[in-house]
Amino acid sequence: MITGTSGGLGSLIARRLADHPDRTDHTDRTDRPDVRLGTRAPDGAGQVRVDFDDPDSLDFTGVDTLLLISAGYGEDDQVIARHGAAVSAAERDGVRHVVYTSLTGAGDHLPYALAHRWTERRLRGSGLAWTVLRNGLYAELLAALASPGPDGVITAPLGAGRLAAVAREDLAEVALRVALAPDAHAGQVYELVGDRPLGGTDLAAAVGARYAPGSLARARSALSGPDAAAFQPPMLVATYSAIAAGFLDTPDDGTLPRLLGRPPHPALEVYARTAAPSGPTDPGPAPPSPAPPSPARGYLPAVAGGV
Repeated sequence: MITGTSGGLGSLIARRLADHPDRTDHTDRTDRPDVRLGTRAPDGAGQVRVDFDDPDSLDFTGVDTLLLISAGYGEDDQVIARHGAAVSAAERDGVRHVVYTSLTGAGDHLPYALAHRWTERRLRGSGLAWTVLRNGLYAELLAALASPGPDGVITAPLGAGRLAAVAREDLAEVALRVALAPDAHAGQVYELVGDRPLGGTDLAAAVGARYAPGSLARARSALSGPDAAAFQPPMLVATYSAIAAGFLDTPDDGTLPRLLGRPPHPALEVYARTAAPSGPTDPGPAPPSPAPPSPARGYLPAVAGGV
């Protein structure tokens, strides 16, 4: 079973099932008899209701491997409760192996890391086999947080920092590969980040913009719109801050291409393809309704790892 298949990462994983080498029907459908697609609101073949905010509804009976996509953005107590309910249901219903999309270890300075580390500890203390995919921050997230304004200026407060961003598509492929052959990855913790740390000048050059970083205070003000939940502005400002301070610039050590079986997609190309202009004085995009792009959305992850 794959959870969170209506989210960004989970939906990519589900779509990749149609292209997996063990498919025999060569159709575009993501339904297959040996995989269930978990979502809050199922509306298609192979989909089942999985709502971590309704623990009594969770039913993993017959599931051998659970690909647990980190369960959305929220305060720590909400996310921990969701993940705890999922792991408890997996134990109760006889799941053998859980593959969990977590957050890169370099992200321990980020406020949304705690729920991920709690979940990793919960899995280690369970009777389940497990694999942890510590996903880096998405290149797509970087595009959302550091797009040029209409005046062609990127004012995101990244300072001189750099981010080893990774394409969400690559993380989806790794997750599927691991989940379809989990025994080879039992007990492993994989750090999955980009191979080239990107700074503001790199981003500007990629889209023909100019980089003039603003302040964290301006970022907080721009992100604190009426549609933002209370936890969101500090979460995103902390992401800017961690990048600027150089805590997220450690590049891939070869793990990502080894698990992919190919070179990863260049994060800078993903950024350039997905970056969109924001307001002329914003240090990042104003948060859309209902939530700004979040590393904890799976990334969630959460910013990484999550839905």
